[in-house]
Amino acid sequence: MKTSRRTFLISSLGVASTLALSRQAFADAPKVAENDPTAQALGYKADASKVDKAKYAKFVAGQDCGNCSFYQGKASDPWAVCPMFAGKQVAGKGWCSAYNKKA
Repeated sequence: MKTSRRTFLISSLGVASTLALSRQAFADAPKVAENDPTAQALGYKADASKVDKAKYAKFVAGQDCGNCSFYQGKASDPWAVCPMFAGKQVAGKGWCSAYNKKA
């Protein structure tokens, strides 16, 4: 099967626009509230320094959503989508018990 340059360019533009639109959709996603049932179940805090260390013994200083493997943004982004919260945004400086260090 031979693909013409025109077909390739049209397909590439379609893929690029889809990615741009999906990124915009993530940017418009609601932010997780600490009183959200899922947030409460996972011990989510928008500020990792406020994690109850007695209740969440696996928490270690320096862990936050920005360096978690589930965080869908750059580590420097203040908010980004997290699949643990059904596509809602979490604070980059936040933390929850589902934390998994980014490789």
